[in-house]
Amino acid sequence: MKKTLILGASTNPERYAFLAAHRLSNHGHPIELVGLKEGTVAGKQIHTGKPAFDDIDTVTLYVGPRNQPEWYDYIVSLQPKRVIFNPGTENDEFVALLTQNGIEAQEACTLVLLSIDAY
Repeated sequence: MKKTLILGASTNPERYAFLAAHRLSNHGHPIELVGLKEGTVAGKQIHTGKPAFDDIDTVTLYVGPRNQPEWYDYIVSLQPKRVIFNPGTENDEFVALLTQNGIEAQEACTLVLLSIDAY
């Protein structure tokens, strides 16, 4: 299973990041959560700041393009295999940086990928 970091995690059940945490867990994917506020989602702690994680396969973004630059170096340092740009997070500048660092950039919806068994 693909260990996934949800960036922009939220305890608000109306947020897509909240739904993604539950659906990824339900599909057996281990998750790590980073958000602006601490809390618990899908039995996992939301971390603030830029904690070190090992073996991140996928980063799924729920942070808009305007707020992404502060996360560029952090995400690249995690050396994920791919970064999923969920709807509304698309960012050509970040895609170029990821590509230069050998990281796949995928414009997709994590929830849809899970629903069609394409995650």
